[in-house]
Amino acid sequence: MRNHQPESPTGPGPTVEARSSDFSGWRTLREIAIYAALFVLLKTSVLAAYKIPSASMEDTLLIGDFLVCNQFIYGARLPFVDYRFPALREPEPGDIVVFFFPGDSTTRYIKRCVAVGGDTVVMIDKQLHVNGQPFPEPDDSKYTDTLPTGQRRVRPIRDDFGPLVVPPDHFFMMGDNRDNSYDSRWWGPVPNDLIVGKALMIHWSWDDSRAPSPDVSWKDPLSVPRMFIHEAVHFGDKVRFDRLFTVI
Repeated sequence: MRNHQPESPTGPGPTVEARSSDFSGWRTLREIAIYAALFVLLKTSVLAAYKIPSASMEDTLLIGDFLVCNQFIYGARLPFVDYRFPALREPEPGDIVVFFFPGDSTTRYIKRCVAVGGDTVVMIDKQLHVNGQPFPEPDDSKYTDTLPTGQRRVRPIRDDFGPLVVPPDHFFMMGDNRDNSYDSRWWGPVPNDLIVGKALMIHWSWDDSRAPSPDVSWKDPLSVPRMFIHEAVHFGDKVRFDRLFTVI
């Protein structure tokens, strides 16, 4: 005759397997939440990716270049709260800087810092001078308007500017494509609180002009596969392999 083991007055308790499963599920959710928070912090406060949409920084940066930007060096911002970490340093002349456009404080621009607070900026017949000295021309900068001085369509502001003393805690930004850049010559120096980060590296570069992508329309279901086939066929033509992983 077998011995009968009486059940607990409250009924059978949860098994070890169930408790382990519940704990494991909670731990997985917690880890996912931690990784998601770290990703958001990294994306918004430390490193970020940007695509170059215009020709204002040619030939240093080309349309279709994708950049990694260091947002920590100039003082990273915490997402969702109005807090900014102390900067490791401020932008210096020669840095390529991402910042919020002073006109709306929302749109991100990228230009080269050419002068800082206290510097005097002058443009004389296209030549940039800072504190009375010619500013060194970046290696890949260019001038597209080759007309003589008297025949240029846009002489004031673009070609002959200043003198202007940059206010404290501000930065004068210019595009390397000097004749085709909407920059501090038109809308003034950038205040420090609009600075986002420093361009670090080109991690991808895609030249759509070599084989323009076909239009995609919801009215034409076949337009999507056609686009993918087109991109696959011309992949080798459109990727600028010589620019990948180029340090800026």
